[in-house]
Amino acid sequence: MAKSSSRQKRKINVSSIQERQEEIIEEFSMFEDWMQRYEYMIELGKSLPLIDEKHKIEENIIKGCQSKVWVYAEMDDDQVNYTADSDAIITKGIIAILIRVFSGQKPEDVMNADTSFIDEIGLKEHLSPTRANGLVSMIKQMKMYAIAYNSQQQNKA
Repeated sequence: MAKSSSRQKRKINVSSIQERQEEIIEEFSMFEDWMQRYEYMIELGKSLPLIDEKHKIEENIIKGCQSKVWVYAEMDDDQVNYTADSDAIITKGIIAILIRVFSGQKPEDVMNADTSFIDEIGLKEHLSPTRANGLVSMIKQMKMYAIAYNSQQQNKA
């Protein structure tokens, strides 16, 4: 019985990530062109919950990004929560989308999350090669935080 309920909880969180991704796909599909999508991403970036200044340190900078991007994660109960900031407005929008998808989820669900929604909205193909590399690096770093927190949880159990 306990296994069944933990499986159900896991499914709820996975679908929550999927639901968030589907919402983003739907939102992006409402725009006719990429200029409108970029404007929308800029707006999303403005609503980004900013990282605390004390976390704007070298070890929280995403390597491989054209601009400076800081991402910080912490555990709250059994969920990983992310905050971030960037010195570039488009990049801020990109990280805001990723935080919307991954924040408030169990580390295991973030680790295993499929990110094909990025291809579905056409984001990677509409970024410069260095920004596209930065996007991949952001996802990788967010998943690395999740792996570390998941490992901590496993060690406690």
